[in-house]
Amino acid sequence: MKYNFDEQIDRENTSCYKYDLREKVFGTENVIPMWVADMDFRTPRFITDALKERLEHEILGYTVPPLSLKKICADWQKRRYGWEADAEWFGFVPGIVTGLGFAVNTFTQPGDKVIVQPPVYPPFFKVPNGNGREVVYNPLKEIDGKYEMDFELLEKQLSDNAKLFILCHPHNPGGRVWSRETLERLAEMCASKGVLIISDEIHADMTYHAFRHIPFASISDTARDNSVTFMSPSKTFNVPGLINSYYVIPNPTLRRKFEAAMEHVDLHVNLFGFVATEAAYTQGEEWLGQMVDYLEGNARTVVDYCDKNIPGVKAMMPESSFLVWIDFSELGLSNDALRKLIIDKAGLGLNDGPTFGPGGEGHQRINVGCPRSLVIEAMQRIEKAVKSM
Repeated sequence: MKYNFDEQIDRENTSCYKYDLREKVFGTENVIPMWVADMDFRTPRFITDALKERLEHEILGYTVPPLSLKKICADWQKRRYGWEADAEWFGFVPGIVTGLGFAVNTFTQPGDKVIVQPPVYPPFFKVPNGNGREVVYNPLKEIDGKYEMDFELLEKQLSDNAKLFILCHPHNPGGRVWSRETLERLAEMCASKGVLIISDEIHADMTYHAFRHIPFASISDTARDNSVTFMSPSKTFNVPGLINSYYVIPNPTLRRKFEAAMEHVDLHVNLFGFVATEAAYTQGEEWLGQMVDYLEGNARTVVDYCDKNIPGVKAMMPESSFLVWIDFSELGLSNDALRKLIIDKAGLGLNDGPTFGPGGEGHQRINVGCPRSLVIEAMQRIEKAVKSM
């Protein structure tokens, strides 16, 4: 079956975070919103059909995860990545940021040091900071148009009484799919210093076909026993509003500790999140393959357009997902001036680079999970705005 990702769907006035908060976030509704990390594609029919079928039962009471769902998630990992993960390692959380918060509070104490690698998804440093932990920045280095880890600095930081390392895998906003060599080195370094690794792998299923995502916990016994992984079908299948995510914790001691912390607050996942996860992981591979191809084409459109038409502006070609990191720093603008250029002159609502921490200065993140016609229009607007300076 051929799926249509060129269709434009009106999302206004649907309590949509991306569209209906434009005035609050950008000071105007007159921008094309390409910021929040969900997609403008129609949620696939096999998911909405499953939701409708469950709704027809007409009782939406308290619920528990279906007994089969852990195995369905484990089977997905095996099919996609060759990872023989035990179904008992899996459990469910209402969102990865929620899970991250529980992990920070479960495995560290107030004042403990938590290492993150900016520029990176803002909750990675906001959650530890907000819970009284000390955030330590291990900035990524851009080499030949891709981010790499600074292991020399990391070695020093790990030796300085750090307790937790939060890995973005694949990386957001740069789209980097970390190599086996990088992950193996990271695993050994952290384990040798007694630093637990939290791996956020929410963008994994959207890895482009020329690359291979390797689940962190699958690379070695060391990684398996010293990690907590978070995953979700929410971004991949465009159902983040259903609040459906899961964790994978192979180490039984860590798993019992994490689950005990969740039980203390009686935390549960949305009924329809379970339904969507099962439908996505049992019926979604054909749709996903076509969608990933389309996303890669959109990302390539941004990169090539910058190279050919906008001097002083360059985009980092991602290896996964629908987020593209654009570098405007050669224009010599302050962060406020760049934001004003993008909003007022280009009429776009993007994510400001500084919100991703050190290294985000002079950058903007654009969401290309939308029809290609919109991506092209956005790039034309950026070109016109830059050339009007």
